[in-house]
Amino acid sequence: MNAVKDDTGARPARRWPVRLVFAALVAGALGIVWFTNQFLTERFTVSTRNRAEVRMALYIGNLRSELQRASIVPLLLSRDPALIGALNSADYSQSTQRLISYRDEIGAASLKLLDRDGRTVAATDRAALGSQHRNSAYFVEALRSNDTVFTTVRTEAGGYIFSYSRKISVGGELRGVIVVGVDLAKFESSWAGFSDAVFVTDSEGTIILATESRWRGRSEAEALAVRSAPNAIERALQATADWAALPADAYLLGEAVMRQEARIPFQGWRMASFTTYSSVRERVNGVLALEIMAFALLLAAAFYLVSRKALSRVVLFQRESAELRQLNLALQREIAEREKAEKNLEVAEQTVAQTSKLAVLGEMSAAVSHELNQPLAAMKTYLAGARLLLKRKRPDEALSSFARIDDLIDRMGAITRQLKSYARRGGEAFEPMDLRASLSSALAMMEPQLKQRDIEITKSLPREPVMIRADRLRVEQVIVNLMRNALDATKDIERPHIELLLAAGDTATLSVRDNGTGIANLDELFEPFYTTKAPGDGVGLGLAISSGIVSDLGGRLTARNGRAGGAVFEMQIPILEQQTVKAAE
Repeated sequence: MNAVKDDTGARPARRWPVRLVFAALVAGALGIVWFTNQFLTERFTVSTRNRAEVRMALYIGNLRSELQRASIVPLLLSRDPALIGALNSADYSQSTQRLISYRDEIGAASLKLLDRDGRTVAATDRAALGSQHRNSAYFVEALRSNDTVFTTVRTEAGGYIFSYSRKISVGGELRGVIVVGVDLAKFESSWAGFSDAVFVTDSEGTIILATESRWRGRSEAEALAVRSAPNAIERALQATADWAALPADAYLLGEAVMRQEARIPFQGWRMASFTTYSSVRERVNGVLALEIMAFALLLAAAFYLVSRKALSRVVLFQRESAELRQLNLALQREIAEREKAEKNLEVAEQTVAQTSKLAVLGEMSAAVSHELNQPLAAMKTYLAGARLLLKRKRPDEALSSFARIDDLIDRMGAITRQLKSYARRGGEAFEPMDLRASLSSALAMMEPQLKQRDIEITKSLPREPVMIRADRLRVEQVIVNLMRNALDATKDIERPHIELLLAAGDTATLSVRDNGTGIANLDELFEPFYTTKAPGDGVGLGLAISSGIVSDLGGRLTARNGRAGGAVFEMQIPILEQQTVKAAE
């Protein structure tokens, strides 16, 4: 009797260490899950915020590039002899058609020519002819200033019209005003594809561009009030459902969002964006699910060891073959359950890997969308020009526009194959770049036109990178303009030849030589509207715009006649110092 009592009291004593081990395992698992949740939430939040900052830098770069590109147009058109002559003679029969050709070549949203009384005498939108703008802000401000002015006017529909305007004077006497419309609303739809909400405010804090149309014309506080959370209780329930409350900068539709703000270097404008924490929560929950699965397997293994020890005791006391067979069946069931758990773990790992791939795909789509933005805009312009030429029964010239579209499609394909980096630092459009890569990209764009003619191309490039700090797309635009001029110059040559020479010294110098007829008038070559082409082939703005682009980069564009005949164009851009390149890397 005493022996039986002692054995019964010893069994609970042997169970306590096992229970303590299981309790410690569960407590450790909960602590690790809690720490992992806090650590990954903070880390992924920082990562999401950094990507939002990169996207905002790209948005600001696009917006500023559009404004800079349109700002030079009023100055060029205010010197157009044809428009000045029309204002002097009051004969505007050809002015509207001339503005349409300018719009197709320059890529402006709209062009209007106003006389001294503010009446529209020529416009790319024929429905606007004869309309009165004497009291319009862009007309009044242009008369008050001797430079190009930028104005923002709100429409009755709640949107905004952005335009550059400049007065046209002859001998100090006012003749009229040229107005260039800038289409900034096109950026709103592209912003909505990557951020939950984006808006731009002017110097007075009024929203002038926004992905939410109801925000325009309001301050930020008023805009957030329009889409604020219903109440604090729903916000608390949402935070609890997400496992852990994230640090919210603001709330949109009851959902916590992070706020990013940056200055746009243009008239005191600012941009702000709001990004939800949903992607952060999904990535954190994926890792937590994997951790919980691992702890579940660990517990299962512990239970397995305990059960195996119990079964070993049964084997010692029960030696019959029937009981051994039952033990084997039990072990087989345990193995099957373990294999099932391993399969579930494999499925969870595949789910986490797929989630990571989708995140990378999102970053790639943002960068590709930015890189393809300007080629798509150019394709739209060429399509509009081709449609107009077909209506006028000029199919040969329309085919030229289709050839340019084909070039841009090839360029877009090259971008998707060669794109390796999507993040840019800073809000400037300039970046360290290899001039050799820009030359190769320009030649790829011109390849369809080069194939149409039997022309010999000679290239001489240095082996080392030729690094400059510039806007890659604008540099390629200059190279393409120089190549097109060389093609036109050798149009009547029996054996045309173009030589490309790139050298690096104190400056990066790109020389484009041809064996054409040379340049007859070097003094007026870079003047706006000077051209030796036949009517309809160009209006003489290509070299003027190219010279302005190179000047913006701190360089110069020169031209001369070669000793052996033909023309030589040289583009010189300051070289990027080695220390600056390393810092940028």
